[in-house]
Amino acid sequence: MKLVWSPEIAAKALVDTVKSCEIFQGSSVAELISAMAAGWNAKLIVETWCRGDVTTTSIGLAVACIHTNGRHVCIVPDEDSKSEYTAAMERAGMSPEVVVGAPEEAVKGLVMIDFLVVDARKNFGRIVKEAKFGIRGAVLVCKYASVKPAADVGLRGLFDGGSRRIVRSVFLPVGKGLDVAHVAAGEGGSGSDKGKKSRWIRRVDRRSGEEFLFRK
Repeated sequence: MKLVWSPEIAAKALVDTVKSCEIFQGSSVAELISAMAAGWNAKLIVETWCRGDVTTTSIGLAVACIHTNGRHVCIVPDEDSKSEYTAAMERAGMSPEVVVGAPEEAVKGLVMIDFLVVDARKNFGRIVKEAKFGIRGAVLVCKYASVKPAADVGLRGLFDGGSRRIVRSVFLPVGKGLDVAHVAAGEGGSGSDKGKKSRWIRRVDRRSGEEFLFRK
């Protein structure tokens, strides 16, 4: 079983997120992420958040969950962050589940993640390595990717040598930059690849112009 894209649900989530975030400036990231989460029919959406960050993305993910009948979990580092986050979300009419703790530890308790949103500035590597993705595969979104040089290469490096692998990835010049990756289905997608010959994939970093080769 694999993630299947539904343009109809994505469009509905996009419209609803636009309505929910209309009082916020720069909500294009929230709208895009919401449409992606809803379009992939994500049942378990997990994100990380800390004090001072915007909540528009969270609002978008909450909207997506309404359309997918899913579960939205936000991981925050401490009780102060939880209070600030909960208050902001309640003002927007949303009440997602909040887990308090170090993100790389808290994520271990969440199984079958379909959609994971992390912050490129906040040691996202350890969080991704500990994440338990669903058997349908998962979508990984890294915010503020422009702040982290060659983030696409970094994401792929997190999966090298393990049982999981990235099927495809793309950098989107939205907001501060988004790196989006599709993680293979079924225990990292490695089971069905046994016996297949490896091949080289050429990718060009859109920001630096550098060329990279990956063995798949």
